[in-house]
Amino acid sequence: MHARHLRARLKGWGGVGAMAAACALAVVFALAVTCTGSVASRAGAQPAGHRTAKALTVDAARAADDCEAPEKQTLPPSRADGPAITAIKNRPGEKRKLVVGVDQNSFRWGYRDPNGGESGRLEGFDIDLVHRIAEDILGDPDAVQFKAIPTDQRIPAIQDGRVDLVVRTMTITCSRLKDVAFSAPYFRTGQQVLAPKSSPVEGYDETLAHRKVCTAKGSTAYAKLEEDRRSGDLPASTDISTTVPNQLDCLVRLQLGEVDAVVNDGALAASQAAQDPTVELKGEAFTTEYYGVAMKKDADDLVRRVNQILVDFRQDTATGWQASYTKWLSATMDDDPSASRPPAPEYLRRS
Repeated sequence: MHARHLRARLKGWGGVGAMAAACALAVVFALAVTCTGSVASRAGAQPAGHRTAKALTVDAARAADDCEAPEKQTLPPSRADGPAITAIKNRPGEKRKLVVGVDQNSFRWGYRDPNGGESGRLEGFDIDLVHRIAEDILGDPDAVQFKAIPTDQRIPAIQDGRVDLVVRTMTITCSRLKDVAFSAPYFRTGQQVLAPKSSPVEGYDETLAHRKVCTAKGSTAYAKLEEDRRSGDLPASTDISTTVPNQLDCLVRLQLGEVDAVVNDGALAASQAAQDPTVELKGEAFTTEYYGVAMKKDADDLVRRVNQILVDFRQDTATGWQASYTKWLSATMDDDPSASRPPAPEYLRRS
């Protein structure tokens, strides 16, 4: 485990009142987002090398069923277009955009700055990556239609064809690999506990006994709590029944005194602590997890292209991963990003 202290040094947004304002802006943005219907038809002639790609897809499905390192179950990078990318490029007129599921209220990841004026522009680490993908595929970093989706709708949005991909602090897991395909990791994190500074909660331990904990519905945090309570690694008296559509909703519940603690990805929890100076991270990260870009299982060419973009993104010292980390995350996390940078990617190879 790459445990590390995360700290919140930014000036917060000011508690519940600011949270309410941020949530109101989120509702306005969500209502303004338009729908384009089903995305990326897979019809058409199969490109050269399709048999190799198909074999790797079978390998990916088999790996998902027998999974120990989900972050390694992805296809090798490639710049070649295939049916998924061709369908995106062939969208007519103003619809020629990359349709991406994102968060709009995760501070420093994907959010609308309430002090950012009327532009309505989303910004953050995940948003930088989305613009990079759009620029590579469509030649225009702004050729994006953002769709705000809650945590528990990330996989359905992909499966239903509402989005081409999801870039939303989404952890790569074995169970999710059965429903969607993932890119190589672009960020490393781990679950942590967030609680009021005055709270007797000390971390992910016995101090959570008889405490009410909030998690996002469909999150890896809830799955971990559920598993650990069954196994006895979490006190049986810990109340984990409070689940919400989005991670930020847990912070609001905490501020209102409706729950005693929040369990979330440490990277997101650090950003939440930056929004409210009365809360802090308690204890160290107790898991190791990796964020990836999620796509439809049969979108092999898109998976490969995103993996190639991530290779370039990591290597670009001027405007790539490091620059984005410094701009958005260094103030709320350790200045040294080495603990957050994922290891060199490993890809599926034909046996």
